[in-house]
Amino acid sequence: MVHPEVPAVRDLSVDLAGVRLRNPLVLASGIWGSSPQTLLRAGRAGAGAVTSKSASVAPRKGHPNPTVLNWGSGLINAVGLTNPGAQAERELLLTVRDALRAAHTALIISVFGGVPGDFAEAVEILEPVQGDLVELNISCPNVHSEFGRPFALEPAAAAAVTRRVRAVHRGPLLVKLSPNTPDIVHVARAVVDAGADGLTAVNTLGPGMLIDVHARRPILANATGGVSGDAIRPIALRCVYELASVIDVPIIGTGGISTGLHALQMIMAGATAVGIGSALVEVGACVFERVLGELLLLMEELDITDLADVRGVAHV
Repeated sequence: MVHPEVPAVRDLSVDLAGVRLRNPLVLASGIWGSSPQTLLRAGRAGAGAVTSKSASVAPRKGHPNPTVLNWGSGLINAVGLTNPGAQAERELLLTVRDALRAAHTALIISVFGGVPGDFAEAVEILEPVQGDLVELNISCPNVHSEFGRPFALEPAAAAAVTRRVRAVHRGPLLVKLSPNTPDIVHVARAVVDAGADGLTAVNTLGPGMLIDVHARRPILANATGGVSGDAIRPIALRCVYELASVIDVPIIGTGGISTGLHALQMIMAGATAVGIGSALVEVGACVFERVLGELLLLMEELDITDLADVRGVAHV
């Protein structure tokens, strides 16, 4: 008697700093994280975790429009960290927390500040939400005129923020790094030594600029903005590869991910999870289902049953 071949079970689940995700896809902090409805929509569309838009202690109006432009090879944006403030953000996230749990979607709470104490205060205000992880956005390139050099460019400054937050927060802590630093590994080592449980790599590149030749001026109201999407994927991949070579903590690889192939490349470079942001502007919520479907097909083609088996295999 001939028995039909039983298909191999493909395990998409990953462990992110002690938090089990049903799959490695993470909604990156950004426009989709600015409302409870879009956070939940991303979770129901297939994201294993969602990241809220970065919140500060006080509300921020951000930059005037135009703030985001699809320039053909990615996005350039200078939203300016618009947010309602940590108190209002707490109430918004509380309305969606239980629904996210019911959808088996982890919640990553993102915060930023002008000085290390601001990060810690924002985390304390948001503590009642009981998010699964906290992400420290120390790397936004669009507000340097207000806050000075991003903390992510200097190991000591990055460590100071991490240490200050670790003093008030015991849960899993991620730090979002910048591709603009000349030595991302040095910065990463500093934040891990200061108490970070994991890393997000990377934030947008730049700032960059586009010019309207008819108006004879920069297109963005802020003149410059962070560059994301396809154009920065090779840079993000290199950053993850370098980090995973020397630092043994989970990494969310972020930058230009829109296909299952991109996701698997990030994982082979050493990422535990994969962030998706800019692709939502062009593809919409269905990008999560598409990436997962393509990832499963690649796993079948390459005879991969568990993503842990190929994490970091590209290292030579």
